[in-house]
Amino acid sequence: MAKFNNKASMLLKLAIMLSLFVMISTAQSRKISIGFGNAKSTPECDSVYGAQDGDTCTSLAAQFDLTLEFFSSINPNLNCDAIFVGQWLCTDGTA
Repeated sequence: MAKFNNKASMLLKLAIMLSLFVMISTAQSRKISIGFGNAKSTPECDSVYGAQDGDTCTSLAAQFDLTLEFFSSINPNLNCDAIFVGQWLCTDGTA
């Protein structure tokens, strides 16, 4: 068996450790937090509003000073064409 110099030996050990890390992470279905994956955050609601007659996504976004995009992102299952009276809508939170 050929002897490795100290640098080559250290690089080989590092490569083996990184390979094991990737295999274990993959086996446990964990994402490596260095920019890989398509992680989506779950919206968190801090304040709700009960819809009233005539409310629309656009009017509610304007009423609560939100962009329509943000309003839709904190209410992910909202059908803007079918808002009903009494429907609870998130008006503040994180998306």
